[in-house]
Amino acid sequence: MKYLTLITSTALVMGLLTAVSGAQAKNLPITAAKADAAPTLDGIADDAVWASAQKVGLEFVKGGNFDGTGTTTGTVQVAYKGDTVYFLLQYKDATMNVQRSPYQKQADGSWIKLKDDADKGGDNNKYYEDKASFIFDIGESIFGFNKRGCQMNCHSGEPGKPYGNKYTEEDSETADIWHIKTVRSGPLGYVDDQYLNSDRYDKKTTKSAGRHSDPKDSGGYKNIGLVNGQPEFMDKSGKAANNGGTYWLKAENAVAFDNSKFKAGDEVSSIKIQKPTGDRADISLGLNWKDGVWTMEISRKLVTGSKYDVQFDDLAKEYGFGVAVFDNAQVRHAFEEKPLILSFEK
Repeated sequence: MKYLTLITSTALVMGLLTAVSGAQAKNLPITAAKADAAPTLDGIADDAVWASAQKVGLEFVKGGNFDGTGTTTGTVQVAYKGDTVYFLLQYKDATMNVQRSPYQKQADGSWIKLKDDADKGGDNNKYYEDKASFIFDIGESIFGFNKRGCQMNCHSGEPGKPYGNKYTEEDSETADIWHIKTVRSGPLGYVDDQYLNSDRYDKKTTKSAGRHSDPKDSGGYKNIGLVNGQPEFMDKSGKAANNGGTYWLKAENAVAFDNSKFKAGDEVSSIKIQKPTGDRADISLGLNWKDGVWTMEISRKLVTGSKYDVQFDDLAKEYGFGVAVFDNAQVRHAFEEKPLILSFEK
């Protein structure tokens, strides 16, 4: 994959295995190191600050896939310099999954979108992308968040959705979601910025319940449809996604589809991506997968001024957040049960 920087990660895997766990704690305290130099967001994590910043062990549970166990382990680190905060998330995932519902050419020349036959609606666990997410309580508004973490906002077994919904209990409660999507945003170097409020699920008006995207001025990603039985666009390289191409189509590389360039079994992207402008794209990202480990480096201004974002505007305060990871799953994430409590080194 063109945007992935490959590294030798034996030491990294060992670091994940030996990282100190907070299993005996009610929550996981973590201190953001005050950096002398900002890390480079390249997904390599060889910067000086990461060698010295506190590393907190994470134990993710109750997810989909992950070798059938629904569990995995990882670490998180935080640093800041000037007006910017940096996060480093690393976790074990045996496979890199980016085959997100592509179109595939059939022997008779027709095109179909590959799908998970067990998907009953918004619950794709076969043809999807690896993801991760952070969720921050905005303004200490969510009751019980620092004790129970993001579980306060998860509601399973509700009608209309196979896996449940995500929303806050009260209108006054809001959260900031940093959604790392390895197909839809990762290749463009940003984290999809979202927020959570108290909206309940409605099939027509709020299919995602309380989860919403931050406002944008332009850009974003969009599904590619079939026109006369063929995908509307293809990459200008003419390469199939499973033969040297990618499972995402950058908007600037999109051209009219030429069916003659593809043979039976070839797959092409069903998603066209473009980096948004505005609030939705104010978090930067560098990531890679190597030897069964995802490395994700993130940066954002401490203070954005947006009502949809957590504001790290007082470095003497503590900030609660949660972490989840998705192995080729649309919604069935594995999560760290304990909330993390972030403070800043003086």
